[in-house]
Amino acid sequence: MSGSMVPATDPLAVAETALADMAAALEPTRGRRLPLALKLAYTAFMAVLMPVYWAWYGPTNFLYFCDLALILTLVGIWRESPLLVSMPTVGILAPQVLWVADFLAELAGMPLTGMTAYMFKAENPLFLRSLSLFHGWLPFLLVFLVWRLGYDRRAWAAWSGLAVAVLFVCFFLMPGPRPDAGLTPVNINYVWGMSDAAAQTLMPAWAWFASLLVVVPLVLCGATHLVLRRLMPAPVAR
Repeated sequence: MSGSMVPATDPLAVAETALADMAAALEPTRGRRLPLALKLAYTAFMAVLMPVYWAWYGPTNFLYFCDLALILTLVGIWRESPLLVSMPTVGILAPQVLWVADFLAELAGMPLTGMTAYMFKAENPLFLRSLSLFHGWLPFLLVFLVWRLGYDRRAWAAWSGLAVAVLFVCFFLMPGPRPDAGLTPVNINYVWGMSDAAAQTLMPAWAWFASLLVVVPLVLCGATHLVLRRLMPAPVAR
């Protein structure tokens, strides 16, 4: 594992070290800990998904945390970087489990949050919806990758910083929910509520957004970080 050890009580130093390790992760590595077939299969999937998503949804679709996770994972598996696979794991494992639960509930006719309602809209091309099934297998792949490469403890700070920056972009620069959005990405990362058709009305918009800035890094990612630290091995120095 590259990068120096830093006190857990110094978030700035942790973030700086994590960024340095991300750069080091792009350097050539020796040996192979992940199957080549896995790397090729995942790359083939991304070679289809990225241009299709870009053509149908546009580039802003890649601001979604799940799509950012796909890209980080692509680089991470080729570089066999514990940090680059740990970041999406700590960042999206919990939300993706919720996605799977909501999808199964929608399938059974008992929606939970509405976050997967788009998967059942007949007006959306079936091929696009089938590509989105990656939400179902990506969390399992990430757990496997972290188990093989080790969980980098700095991933929580690195992903949290990235997530907060993206949330600000989505809230202040990206379009809010509207019923006629079609395939245009709106309400990216649910910064206006759980529905893409209308903003939530439980609280003021600023309060909802502020709650995301706390819940995403500290609750969702924080809890996942503690679990991964306990259950997954630490990266082995190479």
